[in-house]
Amino acid sequence: MYRLALSAVFAISLSLGAAQQSWAEEDMGWTGQASLNGSKTTGNNETTVLGFATKVENRGSDWRHSAKVSGDYGKNQGETNIRRYRLGYKIGRDFAPAVYGYANADYFNDSFGSYKNGYFAGGGVGYTLIVDDPTQWQIESGAGYRSQKARLAQGNPLGIPSVIEDSLSARLYSDFEHAFSEQVTFSNDTEVLYSELDTFIVNEAGITSDLFDSFAIRASFRLETHSDVPDGREKTDTISRVGLVYKMN
Repeated sequence: MYRLALSAVFAISLSLGAAQQSWAEEDMGWTGQASLNGSKTTGNNETTVLGFATKVENRGSDWRHSAKVSGDYGKNQGETNIRRYRLGYKIGRDFAPAVYGYANADYFNDSFGSYKNGYFAGGGVGYTLIVDDPTQWQIESGAGYRSQKARLAQGNPLGIPSVIEDSLSARLYSDFEHAFSEQVTFSNDTEVLYSELDTFIVNEAGITSDLFDSFAIRASFRLETHSDVPDGREKTDTISRVGLVYKMN
């Protein structure tokens, strides 16, 4: 069943790409931002961290693409206790002024968290609730295949360091942004991956303020929580960041 679901997801992605005949002519250009930040974490790791994040987007008259990559690295008393990164890509096509279909894939790797690594591949439908300035709000719902490797406690009854958990998952996503002024913007992103094995919720809220030219400063707070984790692990991790942002237009 899992192989069938994964094959279906890839088939959706290929069919979307095959249908994209005139996208190059309609291309409106890439936009995005790159940031370097410092952060303070709690939960499975408590330390000061340096990190980076990059997100780019492209919109045509019908097609939309977005890609993101982020990473965090930290030491506590001279020893590395945080090393993690995330990758994500999404392709979508507009079917109506406020409705679009999408396919997405995400991967993470965490050297010290409850789960060593994992990925999600799926698709669904998105809806634009608000498009008028100064507020924009989009929501998505869908499903896909999810796999993650749980980090087990030492001396566990199984006698192994980790175990892979696979499941079909439902996905909900909210992307909210509000501009208080031309210089200050608030954003709040929430994602929920629900399955019988584990429900994973991510919420990140932040405020970005322009400094000069293409540079800005951003403060954000990210919360990640699992409904089920291996024994000896925390269910919730948080990370607070303050960083310098370079906007690409």
